[in-house]
Amino acid sequence: MLYFMKKTALVVAAFLALGACVCPNLRADDTDFASVTMDIGCVVSDLDKALTFYKEAIGFKEVPGFSVPSDFASKVGLTNGKHLDIRVLILGEGAGATRLKVMHVEGTRSKQTDNSFIHSQLGFSYLTVRVKDTSQALARLEKAGVKPIARGAQELPASLGGGVYLTIVRDPDGNFIELVGPKS
Repeated sequence: MLYFMKKTALVVAAFLALGACVCPNLRADDTDFASVTMDIGCVVSDLDKALTFYKEAIGFKEVPGFSVPSDFASKVGLTNGKHLDIRVLILGEGAGATRLKVMHVEGTRSKQTDNSFIHSQLGFSYLTVRVKDTSQALARLEKAGVKPIARGAQELPASLGGGVYLTIVRDPDGNFIELVGPKS
């Protein structure tokens, strides 16, 4: 269930990110939704490694998290009676900030996702993080010891927005993270 929720949240986030590019002035008032920003939940194998990666290599900031008692988590179908301690990371400020909710569920053996390529498995495949400066993002990745996969930052074809670069890295569990932005 958590796997499906994680994958579904990633696809919806990608569509919302695309929508933000196509319709940058879209507001919650213009939709049936209370917010046009989504929270994304991610179960990880090693909480400390994941937090270090997302904060130091990608640039998220941590804000206060929360706990979900085991009986409630079971009632709503999130877990089979497991308690959740959720750490919250944000990109941006205020109500419109993207929130990444990271958790490790003690006493479980979660299945590894096949992230060999984005087409290796059905479901959500990656997070896209828009950066102001790809050069700064690359410096932050290098400082954190994270190397881009393949050939590193590549300029998008002019038909997709020339002058914009795509860099793909993997988080500690192998999930794709795209960094997209101009280069100084």
